[in-house]
Parts: sequence; structure tokens; C-alpha cells
Amino acid sequence: MTKKELSTKYQPQEVEAGRYEEWLQKDLFKPSGNKEAKPYSIVIPPPNVTGKLHLGHAWDTALQDIIIRQKRMQGYDTLWLPGMDHAGIATQAKVEEKLREQGRTRYDLGREKFVEEVWSWKEEYAGHIREQWATLGLSLDYSRERFTLDDGLSDAVRKVFVKLYEKELIYRGEYIINWDPQAKTALSDIEVIHKDIEGAFYHMSYPLADGTGVVKIATTRPETMLGDTAVAVHPEDARYKDLIGKMVILPLVNKEIPIIADDYVDMEFGTGVVKITPAHDPNDFEVGNRHNLPRVNVMNDDATMNDLAGVYAGMDRFAARKQIVKDLEAIGRLDKIEKMIHSVGHSERTGVVVEPRLSTQWFVKMKPLAEKAIANQATDDAVNFYPPRFNQTFLRWMENIHDWVISRQLWWGHQIPAWYHKETGELHVSMEAPSDIENWVQDPDVLDTWFSSALWPFSTMGWPDETNEDYQRYFPNNTLVTGYDIIAFWVSRMIFQSLEFTDQRPFENVLIHGLIRDEEGRKMSKSLGNGIDPMEVIEQYGADALRWFLSNGSSPGQDVRFSYEKMDAAWNFINKIWNASRFVLMNIEDMELADLSLEGEKTVADRWILSRLNETIEKVTTLFERFEFGEAGRQLYNFIWDDFCDWYIEMSKETLYGENETAKTMNKSVLVHVLDQSLRLLHPIMPFVTEEIWSKLPHEGESLVVAEYPVVHKEWIDEVATTGMETLKELIRSVRNIRAEVNTPLSKAITLLIHTHDSAIETFLLENKNYIERFCNPEELVISSTIEAPEMAMSAILTGATIYLPLADLINIDEEIERLNKELIKWTQEVKRVQGKLSNERFVSNAPDEVVAQERAKEADYLEKQASVIARIDQLKKQL
Repeated sequence: MTKKELSTKYQPQEVEAGRYEEWLQKDLFKPSGNKEAKPYSIVIPPPNVTGKLHLGHAWDTALQDIIIRQKRMQGYDTLWLPGMDHAGIATQAKVEEKLREQGRTRYDLGREKFVEEVWSWKEEYAGHIREQWATLGLSLDYSRERFTLDDGLSDAVRKVFVKLYEKELIYRGEYIINWDPQAKTALSDIEVIHKDIEGAFYHMSYPLADGTGVVKIATTRPETMLGDTAVAVHPEDARYKDLIGKMVILPLVNKEIPIIADDYVDMEFGTGVVKITPAHDPNDFEVGNRHNLPRVNVMNDDATMNDLAGVYAGMDRFAARKQIVKDLEAIGRLDKIEKMIHSVGHSERTGVVVEPRLSTQWFVKMKPLAEKAIANQATDDAVNFYPPRFNQTFLRWMENIHDWVISRQLWWGHQIPAWYHKETGELHVSMEAPSDIENWVQDPDVLDTWFSSALWPFSTMGWPDETNEDYQRYFPNNTLVTGYDIIAFWVSRMIFQSLEFTDQRPFENVLIHGLIRDEEGRKMSKSLGNGIDPMEVIEQYGADALRWFLSNGSSPGQDVRFSYEKMDAAWNFINKIWNASRFVLMNIEDMELADLSLEGEKTVADRWILSRLNETIEKVTTLFERFEFGEAGRQLYNFIWDDFCDWYIEMSKETLYGENETAKTMNKSVLVHVLDQSLRLLHPIMPFVTEEIWSKLPHEGESLVVAEYPVVHKEWIDEVATTGMETLKELIRSVRNIRAEVNTPLSKAITLLIHTHDSAIETFLLENKNYIERFCNPEELVISSTIEAPEMAMSAILTGATIYLPLADLINIDEEIERLNKELIKWTQEVKRVQGKLSNERFVSNAPDEVVAQERAKEADYLEKQASVIARIDQLKKQL
């Protein structure tokens, strides 16, 4: 195989093998170092080191790579910074699961040894992730790779914690928090997933201490009644006014608790009496604070009952529930059990039912930080969401935010930079440990994973060292790409932390994509067994085909359905490009770059394809700027498959197989130029195959990775050639359609009469009748404005002309009239549609002048075609 030849068949594994390593060896993914160039930066949303990447990661990173590759080719000084997240709860849970399989626990190892185990896990899975990044072809600058637990990021985390503490925006307090009893750690609100499950209302009666009656209450969690410290009624509830201040006896516990009045109680719900358990319910906690009620926590951190639970101590919470219900029934205090479906919080990481639990934790006071973030969205430095509707999602979250619980009872993560004096209990919060460390003990908790990843856009750039070159040049980042499911988790936190600590937005744009779903529209999950491994897809179809599918899957913000049918279509498109490229390469033989020139006379096909190329460059570049990759892909597909492969390459054979050497050279030059520019347009989406083909073309430069991205040459946009070619294509398609209808193969020569209604069209068709002869195979071809319609002929109405195929022995007049009636319906509908648009005052006054002019031109064209069809039907009816 010579330098300019491609193998006979497109085989992605061969094309992609070794290419990524070659790019890395040449340092093509690093910033250009050109200080005159405009910088453009993206930081990768750091994947968790909990396992291998899924299809959603592939989509997310493919979109980022498309953006950064295009910007690199456009001459920007680009940085795409890679990195990974330590993912506190998730990673610790995975390692603890591994230890359980070995019959060990973290407590057997101790904190230091356990953390070493987790670091080993991290190294193993970080290697897997890098391999997957390489397989996908991601153009990352690995020399700047970061990890949320590396030294630099740890410095940033400590600084942020200390500064927020000094501003009194971080505090330590006892509150009801979401508790994961398996991981034995606090969770923030957004780490809790609510699921509808079957439960029950347990209706109970608490006797009044004075023996005058009972109050009836209902609960879904009878095990918490052991921690009740009051029952409450609404102060204006006439039914219970006389009971306020009296005492009831708590069943099973046999202690007296008061009846209190509080506006929290809904008089219309149930009996209007509620049990108050301040240590086990967030609303009860607030009621308890207002009434100075004691807080009785009856559970251990693993959700077993503790010593305050009396005879139920040591039992699992759900086992205790069953026993308590039995015991209430035995003493006559259980009135009824009412089955119901209710929403119950589950830990996002471990899947267990979350327990609201009284706990001392560290919190971030969110209101002032949220207010700053909200205010910023009304300025010129607002973060731009794509699609814009997600700005409202962000603002709603900020407006309704609660204080953020940031401490986690884990060993893997950033240990909180707070120390307690062993004797006095004094608290010391600082970047560094106290000098007399032997007298102090550090808080054992670690920070929520999102605390460190919230600093990702600037901590990765060297902050808090604001003199760092990368920080000064590449921060704020230009674009963040992420899914809509983590706007609250991550995007919002990056915004308020960046505004607080750098006085700048963290990024200019946020491109929000949806979720990858299966063919039936279901979310991919382990439980459904419908997950797709991107590496298996690549093994079958190649990375380029997967990237093409992912980029063309949907518009911003929308979910996409994966299907192997779509993957087949992606592979077929690349195969079409491959075969077209083979045709071009076989025809340019040993021509070098100096032999190719676009200066000189061109055929209408040459002028048309160059015009279409530049229209496509303009549209694709604009669509990329708006992150509308699906529509950009559609434009590229239509241009390459239809215009270049199906039309121009076929038309070029008329010249290539002819005798005019000058025309041949021009044709070859156009073929190479259009293919070269198409490969450049495609490269950000499908980098491997485009590099392979481009390397065979005559070109300057070492790699398509850093080749110049196409720019529009307005001088090559040729409306005359475009109009003429559209007529020619319409004519050829019409003849082919008529041949198909009457089963007349292209190999059989026919008579073709073209009645022109426009002198310019007539001139054009006469000048280009060689194409008509090649694609229509007429034994007789007449192009004239004086042709009269033959009696027995099939016909088609074109823009500026009518064609007739006298096929007397094959035509059935009734069938032809029926066919023309269908065509008449089509043109009548088009007339109605365009006239409806033009009669809309808002459209005419608001649309650009050229758009209105285009619609008026369409109206004239459709009216002419409608009239021609009517005339032809009338003509045929006379022959019946």
C-alpha cells in the first residue's frame, strides 16, 4: 500500500491502533504556548475513582473533546485539564465491601492502614480511567492532571474551610441530619434519593396521666416513639384547648410527657395530635427548640436501638418496629395499621434507608453565599447556561437552599482542619496543626466530597497561589460540560465558592446534557441490567462511530436513547467517508500539494460544491458556537453524504474520465480541497479516521489535531451555480423516479423532452447537457421553450421547466393523472404553508429581510409548479 492509498475496507481497530500514543508523543494536546493566542480552557468533571467509566461519561467527555479540538484548530491556546475525584463515601464503601469479602473491616486495619488500602484502589482504578480516556481519543493535557486529594488541592480546601470559618460562614452545631447507618456518616439533602415504598400509618393511643381519656396519634416510625418528649396540638384547635398543659403517659416507656400547643400542627390532618421526637425528626427538632424539650436519641449510629430504648436496646430499628407494634397491640394501645405507599429517603451511595438523626456536625451557612450567586446572574459576568432554562433550575436551588452539612464520618477524604484541646476542649481551626500537637486531637471527620470538587475550576489552576501562570491565564474556565442531574450537587457549589474566593465566575458557559437511556427510554441501571459498556461498543464499532452517535444524539439538555441501529448508521457514515476518500486518493495518484490549485475555470459542479462547502462551514461553525452538535452533525452528514459523495463525486467522473487535462486537474484540486476541509470539520467529532485519511492527502502540517479549522470564503459562495445545480438535481431525480415507476432501467435509452419556461434555465441546461446525458441516458434529448407536450407522456414539474418522457407503450393515463393529483396536493399544501407564513404580520416584520425574500421566492416557485400540474392534468383528461 503506497502512502496515498487506504486499505480496501474501513476497519476501525486498525485505524485507531497506536494513533493516540502518537499524538501524546508529539505533545499535541498541551497548550500551544502562544501568548498572542486567545486562551480557552476546560476542566474535566472529575470522575469518581470508584470504578470504570460508563456511557454517560463517554458522552460528557466526547462533547468536551469536540469543543477543545475545534478551539485548538481555530488557533486558541487551549487547555483541557484532566483529573479525578476521591469520592469519599462512594470509594470508602467500595473498599469496605472488598474488605468484607475478605472477612475484615476498616476497624481491623485502623485509620492509617485503611487509607493506604484506599490509595491502592485509587491507583488501580485511575489507571483504568486513563485507558478509557485514551480509547475514546480525549485530547487531555496529562502533564497537568489533578486529584481532589493531591497536595495542592488539599491546601486549597484547608484555606477555604479556615476562611469560611473566620467569616462565621462555617459553624458546628447539633441538628437533625440525614444519616446513612451503613456508611455511618451524615449526608447532605441532595445525597438522599426518595423512593416510593410500601409502609404504614400506625394509629396509637396515649393515655392522659389523670386517667380522663386518651389522645390518638399516628406515625410511620413507631420505633421513634421511645424518644418522644411531648405531644402537640394546634393552639386554636377547639377539640384540645382544655388538654394543653396536661400530661400523657408514653406507652411502653411509662413516663409522663406534656401536651404542648404549636402552630406546626395541621388541624386538618389525621386527629390533629402529633407526637414530638426532637432527636429523630427535623420538624420535631424545631418544635422542641421552641418549647425547650429534651432531645432523647434512642439509636446508635448503625441504626440499632441504644440503651435509652430500654428492652429494645441492641435491636435493629426495623426489628424494633415490629416488636414495638406487637407490644402496643398486647397492651391495647394499637388502634389500627393503615397500609400506604410513601416516599422514603435512601442513601444515594449505599442504598439503605436514611435515618433522620440528631448529630453534631459542621455546616456551611448558605444564605449569604447563595445571595451573592443569585445576584451575579443578573450581571454581565453571569454564568451562561445552555439551554438557558437551566438558569432557572440553578436559581430555584439557590433561592431555596438549606445550610450545607459538610462533615462526614469517614476516614477517606480531607480531614477537617480543626483540633480540640485534650484538657480544656478549646477549638483550634487553622491551616496548620497547633505547635504543641501532643495536647490536641484533630477532628476525626472528613469533608463532604463536594466541598473539594466545588473548588475544582480554580484549585486545579494553582489557587490559592494567585500568581500561578495557569491561574492567571486559564481561569475563569471557558466552558463546563455536565449533566442536568448535578446542577445542585456541583455546578451551584462551584459558582458560589468561586465568587466567594476569586470574585469571578468559575466558567463562562455551562453546557447541560441529559441522560443516556436505553432503546425503551429507561434510565440505565444495574437493577435493570440495561447498562452499556462504552468500551464494548468501541470494540465493535470504533471510537469514532460512538463519538459520532453521542454528538448527534440530541440537542442540549435532552436525553438520548442508545441503540445499536444508530451505531450501525454511524459506522455506515464513516464507511461512506472512507470509500469516498479512497476514490479521491486513487484519482490524484502522485500529485503533490504544489500540483493542486483552485485558480482557473471550473465546471458548474465545481462551483456548486465549493459554494455548498462554504455554506456548510458557516453553519457548522455557528452551530458549534451554540453547542448544537446534533444539528451541526446533520449539516455535515447532508453535505458529505448527499452533496459530496452522491452528487459531486459522481459528476466528477464526467470530467475525470474525459480528455480535458486542465479540467481534470481542476476537478482533482476541488476533490482534494473539499475532502480536506470536510475532514477538518469532522475531526473534532471523529478524530481517528479523519487523521488517518488526512495523513494520505497532500497537506502541510504534522497532524490534523493542530491543523487550521476551515473558515468561510465568501467569494466561493455562488448562488447561480447553486440554483442551476438544484434544477439539474431535480431533473435527474425526476427522470429516475419516472423510470422507477414504469420499470424502465437506466440502461435503457429513452426520449427526454425538456420544456423550459425561463431563458436562463434553458441556457444552463444546454451548457450542462453532458450531465443530463450521463445521468438520464436519453437516446434523444431536446431542450427548448417551444416544445409542445406530447399526448402520451409521463411528466414532472421543475423550477423553470417541465420534463416529458414519451413512453407511449408504458403509460396509463388514469394512473398518470392519479400520480399528478398527488403532486398537486403536495404543491397546494406548500403554497398554503408559505402564504400562511407571509400573511403573518409578526413574521414579516420581525424576520430578516433575506428570510422574507426567500419565502416570497418559494411562494412564486410553488405557485408556478401548482399551475403547471393543473395544466398537465387538464391536458391528459382531454385524451381520455
